[in-house]
Amino acid sequence: MESAPSGIVVVGSINVDLVITLERHPHPGETVLGRSMAVLPGGKGANQAVAAALLGADVTMIGAVGSDAYADTALSALTTAGVDLRGVSRTDGGTGVAVVEVSDDGENTIVVVPGANAEVTSELVSASADVIRGAAVVVVQGELPAASIGVAVRTSAGRVIINLAPVIALDRQVLLRADPLVVNEHEGALVLAQFGGDPDADHVAVVEALLACGFASVVMTLGGAGALVTEGGRVRAIPAPRVPTVDTTGAGDAFVGALAARLCEGESLDAAVRFAVRVGSYAVQHAGAQPSYPASGDELPALSTHAS
Repeated sequence: MESAPSGIVVVGSINVDLVITLERHPHPGETVLGRSMAVLPGGKGANQAVAAALLGADVTMIGAVGSDAYADTALSALTTAGVDLRGVSRTDGGTGVAVVEVSDDGENTIVVVPGANAEVTSELVSASADVIRGAAVVVVQGELPAASIGVAVRTSAGRVIINLAPVIALDRQVLLRADPLVVNEHEGALVLAQFGGDPDADHVAVVEALLACGFASVVMTLGGAGALVTEGGRVRAIPAPRVPTVDTTGAGDAFVGALAARLCEGESLDAAVRFAVRVGSYAVQHAGAQPSYPASGDELPALSTHAS
């Protein structure tokens, strides 16, 4: 008798973040002075895995790092959080790198060099097929090759969260396995455009149109405005707590990790999004991506009493 699916498998990117703080972002062709630079673990996949594990979830990571000095840094928070790294390979090249600029208003710009993430082949993912098949929740993003994402999604026997960030071209049937599809407002418009919809529609209309395209459920994150979530074919707005913003880097990944953790526990999508919004709001109050994430015992900001 086969055991019931359990735990979370994240198939995704693993990077180091070179985080530069500065007063404001430069205009094209302009040079500005930065204040500081830190080398921190990052990558959307690793961020989401760490966020879920810190909240108590059983998480396995599938991805790759290089053979350079950055590899150990990239894996450090995953290791500390207790993420199972059996599916992480080491390649001969360099570890993925993200150069992150954070201005005084907390906004960021990010340039990513994929490095070893581009070497996460279909064969590498297939080597962990049993682990993927045994997971209750599988999480993928857009920072790996499309073919590899397709293998992960098709192999999954559980719930699939597709956080299409960045937006890349995926096979339609792979994309429609998402339950939920998680996008921000810009990504949601781009996905809808791939389906022939109107990307200039308002946020609620975009989410409704994505449902009409055949998605089982959709979550659209709206930064400080909270999130939209579909329930029973309707779109509900979940306002975010009002908190001071220090750094928005990785806050969306904190949201996805928290969402996966609660869905893995069997919560409804609506309840999981409400929790994830609070986790994302916690993260923006602290510097960095993975260093900003709460553990299960940390006090989270409360949702607005006006939440619908």
